[in-house]
Amino acid sequence: MSLVELAREVRENAYAPYSHFKVGAAVRGKSGAVYRGVNVENVAYPEGTCAEAGAIAAMVAAGETELVEVAVIADSPTPVPPCGGCRQKLAEFGRAETPVTLATTSGARLDTTIGELLPGRFDASHMDNA
Repeated sequence: MSLVELAREVRENAYAPYSHFKVGAAVRGKSGAVYRGVNVENVAYPEGTCAEAGAIAAMVAAGETELVEVAVIADSPTPVPPCGGCRQKLAEFGRAETPVTLATTSGARLDTTIGELLPGRFDASHMDNA
């Protein structure tokens, strides 16, 4: 099963009783293992969790700290990019050239990279003198 298909499958488990906007994400760690996440809403909106953050948390909980591929899917007219916070989270664990596939449930796709999603990113190299 492709990373997009795995994200599509897990998307059904999203907890989105307020927006009804379910998002699924899957990331492939350097080991080849796949970790998935969904958006989890909360009645206090800022307390929710994005699908990408959930997938990254699952990867880190499994002991991996590098992702090599990302897929995100939602029921939207066009592919939905990660929010700003999730772009930074992806940049923390992936390289600029790491492929990211953004997809819709109707089959539209946008293939990009972490570097294209977050140009001029802040990364660990900025902390070399700290």
